Amino acid sequence: MRSLCNDFDITVGFTKEDEGKPDTFGIKVLPSVTGKENKGFQEDEDEKPSVGEQGLFAYPWDKSSLKSMPIDLRQFKKLDAYAAKVSARSSVESLVSVLLQEAHSDLEKVRAIWMWICHHIEYDVKAYHNEAERSCEPADVLRSGKSVCAGYAGLFEKMCSIAGIECKQLSGYSKGYSYRIGKRFKDTDHAWNAVYLDGKWHLLDSTWGSGSVDGSCSKFTFRYDEFYFLTHPALFINNHFPEDQRWQLLKPSLTLQQFEHNVRYSPDFYTIGLVAASPKTAVIETENGKATVLIESRSPALFLCNLNGVKESCLIMLQKNGVKLEVYPQHTGTHSLQIFAKPPKDKKENYHHVLDYSLECSSVDKSTFLPKALIQPVGPSWLSEESGILNAWPTSPIIHTDDGRCIVTFTRSQDLDFFATLDCDTSPVPESTRRRHIWKTCRGDLAELRIHLPHAGDFALHIWVIVLLSKNADNTSWYVLEYKVELY
Repeated sequence: MRSLCNDFDITVGFTKEDEGKPDTFGIKVLPSVTGKENKGFQEDEDEKPSVGEQGLFAYPWDKSSLKSMPIDLRQFKKLDAYAAKVSARSSVESLVSVLLQEAHSDLEKVRAIWMWICHHIEYDVKAYHNEAERSCEPADVLRSGKSVCAGYAGLFEKMCSIAGIECKQLSGYSKGYSYRIGKRFKDTDHAWNAVYLDGKWHLLDSTWGSGSVDGSCSKFTFRYDEFYFLTHPALFINNHFPEDQRWQLLKPSLTLQQFEHNVRYSPDFYTIGLVAASPKTAVIETENGKATVLIESRSPALFLCNLNGVKESCLIMLQKNGVKLEVYPQHTGTHSLQIFAKPPKDKKENYHHVLDYSLECSSVDKSTFLPKALIQPVGPSWLSEESGILNAWPTSPIIHTDDGRCIVTFTRSQDLDFFATLDCDTSPVPESTRRRHIWKTCRGDLAELRIHLPHAGDFALHIWVIVLLSKNADNTSWYVLEYKVELY
């Protein structure tokens, strides 16, 4: 999971001149969010703004865009390339002057500043571990090319000010480098920015947009992340909780307790096309030894999941608009569930870590055993349909038989050639013999498999499609449909 170091607990003294500027990590010091300094909020500090007022966004997210304002990223192609290559470092003023040669609208100015910082300021891992080496003054950050999050946010605010853009530096709590499920937040640990564009405030985090650190927070790697530029507030709140809750830019706003309890979505969760998960809380209590997770997606996606680092004990059932996961812990106690996903277009692309849950299991479902031979996902899905297996029945991924006999039927597309195999973790019957327990019948497009299990137990029924790669190549096959067949 990508994130930046942000778990220091530091409080330093400051004077009136420091108001609006953070200490080393933007801790304890907040700019004013009322009156003329913040056009997005009412002047009465005690009166909360309502939905529809200037500067606020409606909640919940309508799932149509990851951004808080309509943006076509293609319009920034030339500007992004220019800003990323600008090398002026003599002063903050001269740097902004060079950037503004190609940036004219307020949005373009913010974009150029964002792009330059994300490609030229390195997260200072040494300063993170050693307070004496930190400086977050914009001039120092520009000169060294390094800083912690408050330095990123301070430089961003300074550059926006020079460019004539209203910008605020915010501090708050974050689910970043040091976050673990169940963490309770006591002191602010991160800094980011809000910019005022087109009559509304928008949120961004140039620290997390620039790259990531390794697991020990000893090495930083530039890895640009578009997600944190003008992120919709309903998504930004997943891992950023401002000390002043009005800077959530949400109505209604979340409480810190809700923020602590809610599941953390990675940026990849949204960029892949996933939009929501249930349960929404990071800690799940199993019911009768089972936990169920539903993930909604705007488009088809592929999933993997691990329970305590292994793939067993999970059933993955693909749906047109997401996935259903059933998890069966094999012992009581606390378990770690990790969920991975990727778009289906590129079969070679790596899966991205998108979601984590902590499972509290008070009882084990001993009646459900998932064979290690089971290949995920299971049951009929858009994936099996894309491969040419249509209208598969049964629709359930688990087939229970009282006498060892069952039938699977489906419609083939374009004379699809296929075969089926039976696997069992503990079967004494060799694979060649198990195959003789499957009878295949085809009548035109209709296909039928009759299975007679060789003995009691839990079996994985694999259905494979045969594909001719080319005239001069051997045929190849891949699994497209999977069932768990059980006889007790």
